[in-house]
Amino acid sequence: MRPEYRLDATSTLQEIAARQLELMQQQLAYLQHASPYYRELLGTAGFAARPLHSLDQLSDLPLTDKSQFAARNRDFMAVSATQVVDICQTSGTTGEPVTIWQTENDLQRLTRNEQMAFMAAGLCREDRVLICAALDRCFMAGLAYFLGLRAIGATAIRAGSGQPALVVQLILHQRPNILVGVPSQLLSIARRLQQAGIDPANLGVEKLICIGEPIRNPDLTLSPLGMLLQKSFAARILGTYASTEMATAFADCTAGCGGHLLPELMLVEIIDARGDAVADGESGEVVVTPLGIEGTPLLRYRTGDIARLHREPCLCGRLTPRLGPILGRKAQMLKYRGTTLFPAAIGNVLHAIEAVQGYYLEVEREFDLSDRIRVVVGCTDRSLTAEHLAELIAAKTRVKPEVVLVSAEEIMQKTVSPDRRKPVIFFDYRHSDSKTGRD
Repeated sequence: MRPEYRLDATSTLQEIAARQLELMQQQLAYLQHASPYYRELLGTAGFAARPLHSLDQLSDLPLTDKSQFAARNRDFMAVSATQVVDICQTSGTTGEPVTIWQTENDLQRLTRNEQMAFMAAGLCREDRVLICAALDRCFMAGLAYFLGLRAIGATAIRAGSGQPALVVQLILHQRPNILVGVPSQLLSIARRLQQAGIDPANLGVEKLICIGEPIRNPDLTLSPLGMLLQKSFAARILGTYASTEMATAFADCTAGCGGHLLPELMLVEIIDARGDAVADGESGEVVVTPLGIEGTPLLRYRTGDIARLHREPCLCGRLTPRLGPILGRKAQMLKYRGTTLFPAAIGNVLHAIEAVQGYYLEVEREFDLSDRIRVVVGCTDRSLTAEHLAELIAAKTRVKPEVVLVSAEEIMQKTVSPDRRKPVIFFDYRHSDSKTGRD
């Protein structure tokens, strides 16, 4: 089923809603016909023959979470094996890897998604783009970026994410004007250049497209990490939010006011802990329905990520809703003596300290309503003490964790692994005796 795209940057909210309702009706019909999992789920829930007349009825439809997707992975496959032209897997950072089967039409859809996202960020065929994301190991991200750049006609330089020395070499020899990568890793690259006596700001990098980690505060201003990157490269900092399961990205436009929804490719909801829609502007769990996917379609998929949706017009003139930065993962919410926070709040404090080169959190259950938080920090300034860093964190978050200082090399050994797409900085020991990491 080749999708027909009718909306553009000037489409009104009413036109967007009407088109999404039409696509959602098609999605439900396809799920009931082709997906073993959803045919059973919708039939059991009594939705098999019930028409969808309004997007307000979405809450009547069942939700899907990651545990269901993993436990019955193959039942989500909605095409025959001969129609599959590409297989992707999630990285397994929050559980067992799951498989996503893609058809030729799915790859074309993925291409259009990244083409539209990059064009909204101002990319064109004259750009030279260094992709610091893996194109191997069945990961989707690097493949998607390459396909989108190819559609635009820009030059793609495929560095991957596992060899910082290679990334540095390619920046120096191929002189890309745009970098695509995980922001903490791009900051590490900037520091490598500085240690070699090279100022990243003089290398002609104009934009950083940041993936995998938020680079904005809830008010959409740059976070400390985003500001460090901006200062280091003297470049424009833009963010994206995506996941393998979604096969769709929310990407900043040149205005940098949050990730724009591509309404013919994705339907998004923000729900509270009870599963009800939150009021406009409030934060909640991001629930997505990727539209027009053949191989592995999903319905109301719970991402576990917390964010808010901005519906006012963007400074760029687009009327599409924008997803704000991810405030944290629902499963990673910390409780500390009456205060709740996400690991990113601690990260924002540490990113603002130049001598801090990497960190990770270890969390254990101390009491029913309180967690024990241990922050392990790589620090290059011997005058900084663990107590001083703990006080700085407490001043910003009202939580004073245990802080341990180690070398930057020890942080790298703990957080960076060749089988991960980005550093693992959250280790959650609250729910089992096994020490597993979560990014």
